[in-house]
Amino acid sequence: MLVLSRHRDESIMIGDDVVVTIVDIRGDKVRLGIEAPQSIPVHRQEVYDAIQRENRRSSRTSAAAAKDIKPPSE
Repeated sequence: MLVLSRHRDESIMIGDDVVVTIVDIRGDKVRLGIEAPQSIPVHRQEVYDAIQRENRRSSRTSAAAAKDIKPPSE
């Protein structure tokens, strides 16, 4: 893990397309602004984890449901 120190209004570049800017610092909270192309999803960790859980649950449900599908009669 790369650890960097930044002050308010300073930025970090990730590759050529992602800019992370320190917007505000209040006590033990840091507010970040993230500029990224729309093709790069940006989520908080807990939201990302929930999306992954739902995707796994959905794929299991779909696989289980698919085995009960019978081909159409000719």
